[in-house]
Amino acid sequence: MARQPRYLLNREGRYFARLVIPKDLRPYLENRTELREALGPDRRLALIRLHSAVANLQHKLHLAERRAEQESGIRAAPGRYPLTPEQIAARNYQERLSLDDYFRRSGAGWPAVGINDIYVSDLRAGIAGKLNDQALLELIGGRLERYRQLGNTIAEFGTDEWRDVARALCISELEALARVAERDEGDYSGEPAHPVIRRSMSVEEELPPVPMEQLFNRYMAELKANGKGAGAEKRWRPIIEDLVKFTKISDAKKLTKKHIVEWKDAKITTLAPRTVRDVYLTAVNAVLNWAVSNDLLETNPARDVKLKVALKPVTRPKGFTREEAVAVLKFSLAYEAPKSDNPQTREKPGTSAAKKWAPLICALTGSRISEITQLRKEDVREDNGVAYIRITPDAGKVKNRQYRDVPLHPQIIEKGFLKFVQNSPGGALFYPPMEGKRTADPAQTVSGRISNWLQKNHVIPDGVSPNHGWRHAFKTFGLEAGIDGRVLDAIQGHAPRTAGENYGDVTISAKKIAIDKLPSFAV
Repeated sequence: MARQPRYLLNREGRYFARLVIPKDLRPYLENRTELREALGPDRRLALIRLHSAVANLQHKLHLAERRAEQESGIRAAPGRYPLTPEQIAARNYQERLSLDDYFRRSGAGWPAVGINDIYVSDLRAGIAGKLNDQALLELIGGRLERYRQLGNTIAEFGTDEWRDVARALCISELEALARVAERDEGDYSGEPAHPVIRRSMSVEEELPPVPMEQLFNRYMAELKANGKGAGAEKRWRPIIEDLVKFTKISDAKKLTKKHIVEWKDAKITTLAPRTVRDVYLTAVNAVLNWAVSNDLLETNPARDVKLKVALKPVTRPKGFTREEAVAVLKFSLAYEAPKSDNPQTREKPGTSAAKKWAPLICALTGSRISEITQLRKEDVREDNGVAYIRITPDAGKVKNRQYRDVPLHPQIIEKGFLKFVQNSPGGALFYPPMEGKRTADPAQTVSGRISNWLQKNHVIPDGVSPNHGWRHAFKTFGLEAGIDGRVLDAIQGHAPRTAGENYGDVTISAKKIAIDKLPSFAV
């Protein structure tokens, strides 16, 4: 069962003691929201140092509280950070061992210092209840006052509560001395024998499980609230489910780097390394990083899982050559849907239209294929004699979530695209109205059908993406035509390359001049 000691924070393998600063004390601590003290990367040592570090942090809070009292004139209630006698004993035990660690690091003479037998005898008497209040005060009063000043107890001298704390501290001191004696002999394996210390040190907060599916759903919900993540949810959900199925671990807190590595190794036996790295590991890292940033997990076990991928050999341009583009466009513009008397197998008119028009529009606007297949009738416009398309998030997914207007090349108009739009019903041009809740992005579905259709008919050369190849080709053809790179970027929706390019606007007139420079295709 996963457990986490109170006040212990793990951040990417480094441990800290952490206390939240009450709002009324933050002005006295540089307006910070929390106090931290580094405990190092070793969990065992971090646990040893934890109680001492927490005591130091609580002392800082106490000093801030004192300053607040002085300014307000109102005395704060004592015991702001109350602990049980057993908890005080455990804290004192850890502090004593931390102090022993410090002295042993400071020089070789410390182990030669003997243990005071009279002090040990008095501690045993205090534990047995043989000492009166004054004797207890002289024996252990300094330690008790420390925890009183820290706000851990408000026990008044002579009360039963005070004697309970004093007796617990006697137990703590005796147990710490036993560990010191063991360490003098080179034995660092000792554990507290007295149940008062042992029980208190084992009381840890039980943390609720963090189901991977729940993490993924919350991460997706946040993305969707910002208008993102629709595509990621479809691609990544099977990946998260696959990880859970492989590791047989649904609680993200129980995932380790070893689990992720084993899963990664299994994936590369059936998938391309690039797919495993860029899709599978990316998906898991995105979800777990989000969980860490939202304090749902302390660390991301997939963060340091790497997969080396050999560079793919580049043997040709990424985009179509002009001859290749002409061949594809001739094929697509001549397309007619197969005849079918069966409504179930008959191709939808929007799909047929997309196969004809989308490649040509992509070739002469440099747009993403899905930006074209999601066009609506109202997105095809004309102002001041300039026919253009408006690519907008209102119609569907746009990568940078910003609309842009792209003038239509004369060849698109000559081929009859505006007439096709005029004769189309309202709404989406390339898919029918969707009833009910969408299970998939219809524009992406149509884009995929175009890609499959072109590849199936062997008109796409090897090494070129049937859809994205147009964006590469457009940039190439535009540079060949002498079009300024900034204007090409604005037409295609690419981000400015420099801060200076953010100044001024690339108007639709400037885009129109650029588009008209592109030569028509011989189709």
